[in-house]
Amino acid sequence: MDLAFALEIVLKTAAVMAAFLSLPLLVGQTEHKVMAHMQGRLGPMEAGFHGIGQLVADGIKFVQKEDITPAGADRHVFRLAPAVALVPYLVALAVIPLSASWVAADVPASLLFVLAVTSVGVIGTLMAGWGSGNKYSLIGGLRAGAQLVSYELPIVLAAASVAMAAGTLSLTGIVGAWSPWWLLWQLPGAFVFLTAAVAELQRTPFDAPIADAEIVFGPLTEYSGLRFAFFLLSEYAGIVVMSLLFAVLYLGGWGGPWSDTLGPVWTLLKGLAVAVLIIWLRVAWPRVREDQLQRFAWTVLLPLALGQLALTGAGVVIWG
Repeated sequence: MDLAFALEIVLKTAAVMAAFLSLPLLVGQTEHKVMAHMQGRLGPMEAGFHGIGQLVADGIKFVQKEDITPAGADRHVFRLAPAVALVPYLVALAVIPLSASWVAADVPASLLFVLAVTSVGVIGTLMAGWGSGNKYSLIGGLRAGAQLVSYELPIVLAAASVAMAAGTLSLTGIVGAWSPWWLLWQLPGAFVFLTAAVAELQRTPFDAPIADAEIVFGPLTEYSGLRFAFFLLSEYAGIVVMSLLFAVLYLGGWGGPWSDTLGPVWTLLKGLAVAVLIIWLRVAWPRVREDQLQRFAWTVLLPLALGQLALTGAGVVIWG
Protein backbone atom coordinates (compact mmCIF):
# COMPACT_ATOMS: atom_id res chain seq x y z
CA MET A 1 0.00 0.00 0.00
CA ASP A 2 1.27 3.47 -0.87
CA LEU A 3 2.52 5.32 2.22
CA ALA A 4 0.71 8.56 1.33
CA PHE A 5 -2.57 6.67 0.84
CA ALA A 6 -2.16 4.89 4.16
CA LEU A 7 -1.40 8.17 5.91
CA GLU A 8 -4.51 9.75 4.37
CA ILE A 9 -6.66 6.90 5.69
CA VAL A 10 -5.18 7.26 9.18
CA LEU A 11 -5.74 11.03 9.21
CA LYS A 12 -9.34 10.71 7.97
CA THR A 13 -10.06 8.03 10.56
CA ALA A 14 -8.61 10.21 13.31
CA ALA A 15 -10.67 13.20 12.11
CA VAL A 16 -13.91 11.17 12.12
CA MET A 17 -13.15 9.81 15.60
CA ALA A 18 -12.40 13.32 16.88
CA ALA A 19 -15.66 14.62 15.41
CA PHE A 20 -17.58 11.65 16.79
CA LEU A 21 -16.22 12.21 20.29
CA SER A 22 -16.60 16.00 20.32
CA LEU A 23 -19.73 16.91 18.34
CA PRO A 24 -22.17 14.80 20.42
CA LEU A 25 -20.72 16.36 23.58
CA LEU A 26 -21.21 19.81 22.06
CA VAL A 27 -24.83 18.98 21.24
CA GLY A 28 -25.35 17.58 24.74
CA GLN A 29 -23.96 20.70 26.36
CA THR A 30 -26.05 22.86 24.03
CA GLU A 31 -29.16 20.92 25.04
CA HIS A 32 -28.45 21.42 28.73
CA LYS A 33 -27.91 25.16 28.39
CA VAL A 34 -30.67 25.87 25.84
CA MET A 35 -33.25 23.96 27.89
CA ALA A 36 -32.04 25.59 31.12
CA HIS A 37 -32.47 29.11 29.76
CA MET A 38 -35.79 28.32 28.05
CA GLN A 39 -37.20 26.89 31.27
CA GLY A 40 -35.63 29.48 33.59
CA ARG A 41 -33.52 26.96 35.53
CA LEU A 42 -29.82 27.49 34.94
CA GLY A 43 -28.68 24.22 36.52
CA PRO A 44 -25.03 23.45 37.44
CA MET A 45 -22.78 26.47 36.94
CA GLU A 46 -19.62 25.54 38.84
CA ALA A 47 -17.81 23.22 36.39
CA GLY A 48 -16.00 25.72 34.19
CA PHE A 49 -17.33 28.94 32.70
CA HIS A 50 -21.13 28.95 32.75
CA GLY A 51 -21.05 25.26 33.66
CA ILE A 52 -19.48 24.34 30.32
CA GLY A 53 -17.55 21.46 31.86
CA GLN A 54 -20.55 19.79 33.49
CA LEU A 55 -20.97 17.25 30.72
CA VAL A 56 -17.35 16.15 31.16
CA ALA A 57 -17.94 15.91 34.91
CA ASP A 58 -21.00 13.73 34.25
CA GLY A 59 -18.87 11.50 32.01
CA ILE A 60 -16.31 11.05 34.78
CA LYS A 61 -19.14 10.20 37.16
CA PHE A 62 -20.47 7.53 34.78
CA VAL A 63 -17.00 5.97 34.49
CA GLN A 64 -16.74 5.70 38.28
CA LYS A 65 -20.13 4.05 38.72
CA GLU A 66 -20.40 0.30 39.15
CA ASP A 67 -21.26 -1.64 36.01
CA ILE A 68 -24.13 -3.91 37.07
CA THR A 69 -25.52 -6.80 35.05
CA PRO A 70 -28.85 -8.17 36.36
CA ALA A 71 -28.82 -11.79 37.45
CA GLY A 72 -31.64 -12.69 35.06
CA ALA A 73 -30.16 -10.91 32.06
CA ASP A 74 -28.81 -12.46 28.89
CA ARG A 75 -25.29 -11.27 29.66
CA HIS A 76 -23.79 -11.28 26.17
CA VAL A 77 -26.75 -9.51 24.58
CA PHE A 78 -27.05 -7.08 27.50
CA ARG A 79 -23.38 -6.05 27.34
CA LEU A 80 -23.19 -5.81 23.56
CA ALA A 81 -26.32 -3.67 23.11
CA PRO A 82 -24.75 -0.22 23.84
CA ALA A 83 -22.07 -0.76 21.18
CA VAL A 84 -24.67 -1.86 18.60
CA ALA A 85 -26.66 1.31 19.31
CA LEU A 86 -23.62 3.60 19.09
CA VAL A 87 -21.36 2.31 16.31
CA PRO A 88 -23.79 2.83 13.36
CA TYR A 89 -23.69 6.58 13.91
CA LEU A 90 -19.90 6.53 13.81
CA VAL A 91 -20.03 4.72 10.47
CA ALA A 92 -22.67 7.13 9.12
CA LEU A 93 -20.66 10.18 10.16
CA ALA A 94 -17.75 8.96 8.04
CA VAL A 95 -19.69 9.38 4.77
CA ILE A 96 -21.53 12.66 5.44
CA PRO A 97 -19.63 15.41 3.59
CA LEU A 98 -18.84 18.72 5.25
CA SER A 99 -17.72 20.02 1.85
CA ALA A 100 -16.83 18.63 -1.54
CA SER A 101 -13.35 17.75 -0.28
CA TRP A 102 -14.06 17.32 3.45
CA VAL A 103 -15.51 13.80 3.52
CA ALA A 104 -13.82 10.79 5.07
CA ALA A 105 -15.34 8.22 2.69
CA ASP A 106 -17.11 9.46 -0.45
CA VAL A 107 -18.81 6.16 -1.25
CA PRO A 108 -21.27 5.65 -4.14
CA ALA A 109 -24.95 5.95 -3.13
CA SER A 110 -23.88 7.49 0.18
CA LEU A 111 -27.45 8.61 0.97
CA LEU A 112 -28.67 5.02 0.78
CA PHE A 113 -25.68 3.93 2.86
CA VAL A 114 -26.43 6.43 5.65
CA LEU A 115 -30.11 5.52 5.80
CA ALA A 116 -29.29 1.81 5.93
CA VAL A 117 -26.63 2.18 8.62
CA THR A 118 -28.63 4.46 10.91
CA SER A 119 -31.57 2.06 10.87
CA VAL A 120 -29.34 -0.57 12.51
CA GLY A 121 -29.17 1.44 15.75
CA VAL A 122 -32.63 0.30 16.88
CA ILE A 123 -31.30 -3.26 17.05
CA GLY A 124 -29.20 -2.12 20.01
CA THR A 125 -32.38 -0.89 21.72
CA LEU A 126 -34.14 -4.19 21.00
CA MET A 127 -31.14 -6.09 22.36
CA ALA A 128 -31.17 -3.94 25.51
CA GLY A 129 -34.87 -4.58 26.05
CA TRP A 130 -34.62 -8.32 25.49
CA GLY A 131 -31.29 -8.85 27.24
CA SER A 132 -32.23 -7.02 30.45
CA GLY A 133 -34.66 -9.68 31.62
CA ASN A 134 -37.04 -6.92 32.72
CA LYS A 135 -40.66 -6.64 31.56
CA TYR A 136 -40.54 -2.85 31.37
CA SER A 137 -37.34 -3.01 29.36
CA LEU A 138 -38.90 -5.52 26.98
CA ILE A 139 -42.01 -3.37 26.48
CA GLY A 140 -39.82 -0.33 25.79
CA GLY A 141 -37.71 -2.30 23.32
CA LEU A 142 -40.78 -3.52 21.44
CA ARG A 143 -42.18 -0.01 21.34
CA ALA A 144 -38.88 1.23 19.91
CA GLY A 145 -38.98 -1.47 17.22
CA ALA A 146 -42.55 -0.62 16.26
CA GLN A 147 -41.65 3.06 16.16
CA LEU A 148 -38.74 2.41 13.79
CA VAL A 149 -40.92 0.38 11.42
CA SER A 150 -43.52 3.16 11.39
CA TYR A 151 -41.14 6.08 10.79
CA GLU A 152 -38.48 4.45 8.62
CA LEU A 153 -40.69 4.47 5.51
CA PRO A 154 -41.55 8.22 5.62
CA ILE A 155 -37.91 9.19 6.16
CA VAL A 156 -36.77 7.01 3.23
CA LEU A 157 -39.48 8.40 0.94
CA ALA A 158 -38.60 11.99 1.89
CA ALA A 159 -34.91 11.35 1.18
CA ALA A 160 -35.81 9.59 -2.08
CA SER A 161 -37.62 12.74 -3.20
CA VAL A 162 -34.43 14.80 -2.79
CA ALA A 163 -32.39 12.13 -4.58
CA MET A 164 -34.90 12.17 -7.47
CA ALA A 165 -34.69 15.95 -7.71
CA ALA A 166 -30.89 15.84 -7.77
CA GLY A 167 -30.67 12.81 -10.02
CA THR A 168 -28.16 11.07 -7.77
CA LEU A 169 -27.86 9.09 -4.54
CA SER A 170 -24.52 10.71 -3.71
CA LEU A 171 -24.68 13.24 -0.89
CA THR A 172 -21.94 15.29 -2.55
CA GLY A 173 -23.87 15.22 -5.82
CA ILE A 174 -27.10 16.25 -4.08
CA VAL A 175 -25.44 19.37 -2.65
CA GLY A 176 -24.00 20.13 -6.09
CA ALA A 177 -27.48 19.97 -7.65
CA TRP A 178 -29.21 21.88 -4.83
CA SER A 179 -30.74 25.30 -5.54
CA PRO A 180 -32.46 27.75 -3.17
CA TRP A 181 -35.92 27.17 -4.65
CA TRP A 182 -35.75 23.65 -3.22
CA LEU A 183 -36.54 25.29 0.12
CA LEU A 184 -40.09 25.63 -1.21
CA TRP A 185 -40.21 22.66 -3.58
CA GLN A 186 -39.00 20.14 -0.99
CA LEU A 187 -40.55 21.78 2.09
CA PRO A 188 -43.16 19.04 2.77
CA GLY A 189 -40.43 16.41 2.48
CA ALA A 190 -38.21 18.40 4.83
CA PHE A 191 -41.01 18.42 7.42
CA VAL A 192 -41.48 14.66 7.03
CA PHE A 193 -37.74 13.96 7.24
CA LEU A 194 -37.15 16.06 10.35
CA THR A 195 -40.22 14.72 12.16
CA ALA A 196 -39.38 11.10 11.33
CA ALA A 197 -35.75 11.67 12.36
CA VAL A 198 -36.87 12.94 15.77
CA ALA A 199 -39.09 9.86 16.12
CA GLU A 200 -36.27 7.50 15.14
CA LEU A 201 -34.06 9.10 17.77
CA GLN A 202 -36.86 8.56 20.32
CA ARG A 203 -36.80 12.21 21.26
CA THR A 204 -39.70 14.22 22.69
CA PRO A 205 -42.51 14.25 21.67
CA PHE A 206 -41.85 10.73 20.34
CA ASP A 207 -40.07 9.31 23.40
CA ALA A 208 -42.77 6.88 24.56
CA PRO A 209 -40.37 3.87 24.44
CA ILE A 210 -38.21 5.44 27.16
CA ALA A 211 -40.91 7.39 29.01
CA ASP A 212 -39.84 7.25 32.65
CA ALA A 213 -43.36 8.18 33.81
CA GLU A 214 -44.85 5.16 32.03
CA ILE A 215 -42.32 2.31 31.89
CA VAL A 216 -39.49 3.47 34.22
CA PHE A 217 -36.82 4.07 31.55
CA GLY A 218 -37.82 1.48 28.99
CA PRO A 219 -35.00 -0.63 27.52
CA LEU A 220 -32.39 1.35 29.51
CA THR A 221 -33.90 0.62 32.94
CA GLU A 222 -31.26 -1.91 34.02
CA TYR A 223 -28.23 -0.05 32.66
CA SER A 224 -25.79 1.92 34.76
CA GLY A 225 -22.31 3.39 34.57
CA LEU A 226 -20.45 3.56 31.29
CA ARG A 227 -22.89 1.37 29.35
CA PHE A 228 -25.73 3.77 30.18
CA ALA A 229 -23.48 6.67 29.12
CA PHE A 230 -22.96 4.94 25.75
CA PHE A 231 -26.71 4.95 25.16
CA LEU A 232 -26.85 8.66 25.97
CA LEU A 233 -23.90 9.26 23.66
CA SER A 234 -25.66 7.36 20.87
CA GLU A 235 -28.67 9.67 21.25
CA TYR A 236 -26.54 12.79 20.85
CA ALA A 237 -24.53 11.17 18.05
CA GLY A 238 -27.83 10.46 16.31
CA ILE A 239 -28.79 14.12 16.62
CA VAL A 240 -25.45 15.10 15.05
CA VAL A 241 -25.84 12.68 12.14
CA MET A 242 -29.47 13.55 11.42
CA SER A 243 -28.85 17.30 11.73
CA LEU A 244 -25.90 17.21 9.34
CA LEU A 245 -27.83 14.96 6.94
CA PHE A 246 -30.77 17.38 6.99
CA ALA A 247 -28.39 20.28 6.32
CA VAL A 248 -26.89 18.44 3.35
CA LEU A 249 -30.21 17.35 1.86
CA TYR A 250 -32.40 20.40 2.40
CA LEU A 251 -30.24 23.41 3.30
CA GLY A 252 -27.56 23.24 0.63
CA GLY A 253 -24.82 21.78 2.82
CA TRP A 254 -21.68 23.85 2.48
CA GLY A 255 -23.28 26.43 0.21
CA GLY A 256 -22.81 30.01 1.39
CA PRO A 257 -20.49 33.02 1.10
CA TRP A 258 -16.85 32.04 0.54
CA SER A 259 -17.90 28.37 0.41
CA ASP A 260 -14.56 27.39 -1.12
CA THR A 261 -12.85 28.08 2.21
CA LEU A 262 -15.72 28.19 4.72
CA GLY A 263 -17.73 25.27 3.33
CA PRO A 264 -17.29 22.96 6.35
CA VAL A 265 -18.14 25.84 8.69
CA TRP A 266 -21.43 26.46 6.86
CA THR A 267 -22.37 22.77 7.05
CA LEU A 268 -21.63 22.64 10.77
CA LEU A 269 -23.54 25.86 11.47
CA LYS A 270 -26.59 24.65 9.55
CA GLY A 271 -26.40 21.31 11.35
CA LEU A 272 -26.15 23.11 14.70
CA ALA A 273 -29.27 25.16 13.87
CA VAL A 274 -31.19 21.92 13.14
CA ALA A 275 -29.90 20.37 16.38
CA VAL A 276 -31.13 23.40 18.35
CA LEU A 277 -34.54 22.97 16.69
CA ILE A 278 -34.63 19.33 17.83
CA ILE A 279 -33.73 20.48 21.35
CA TRP A 280 -36.49 23.11 21.23
CA LEU A 281 -39.03 20.42 20.37
CA ARG A 282 -38.17 18.64 23.62
CA VAL A 283 -38.96 21.80 25.59
CA ALA A 284 -42.02 22.99 23.66
CA TRP A 285 -44.00 19.83 22.88
CA PRO A 286 -45.61 17.31 25.26
CA ARG A 287 -45.14 13.58 24.84
CA VAL A 288 -47.71 11.84 22.63
CA ARG A 289 -49.29 8.49 23.42
CA GLU A 290 -48.10 5.35 21.66
CA ASP A 291 -51.30 5.05 19.61
CA GLN A 292 -51.10 8.73 18.60
CA LEU A 293 -47.47 8.21 17.61
CA GLN A 294 -48.34 5.34 15.29
CA ARG A 295 -51.39 7.08 13.84
CA PHE A 296 -49.37 10.21 13.03
CA ALA A 297 -46.80 8.16 11.12
CA TRP A 298 -49.25 6.22 8.96
CA THR A 299 -52.02 8.77 8.43
CA VAL A 300 -50.04 12.03 8.22
CA LEU A 301 -46.37 11.54 7.42
CA LEU A 302 -46.66 8.66 4.98
CA PRO A 303 -49.30 10.33 2.72
CA LEU A 304 -47.34 13.59 2.90
CA ALA A 305 -44.13 11.80 1.87
CA LEU A 306 -45.89 10.08 -1.03
CA GLY A 307 -47.35 13.41 -2.11
CA GLN A 308 -43.89 14.99 -2.02
CA LEU A 309 -42.51 12.13 -4.11
CA ALA A 310 -45.26 12.62 -6.70
CA LEU A 311 -44.66 16.39 -6.71
CA THR A 312 -40.94 15.89 -7.23
CA GLY A 313 -41.55 13.40 -10.03
CA ALA A 314 -43.83 15.87 -11.79
CA GLY A 315 -41.25 18.64 -11.38
CA VAL A 316 -38.47 16.47 -12.78
CA VAL A 317 -40.59 15.55 -15.82
CA ILE A 318 -41.70 19.14 -16.49
CA TRP A 319 -38.47 21.02 -15.78
CA GLY A 320 -35.95 18.19 -15.91
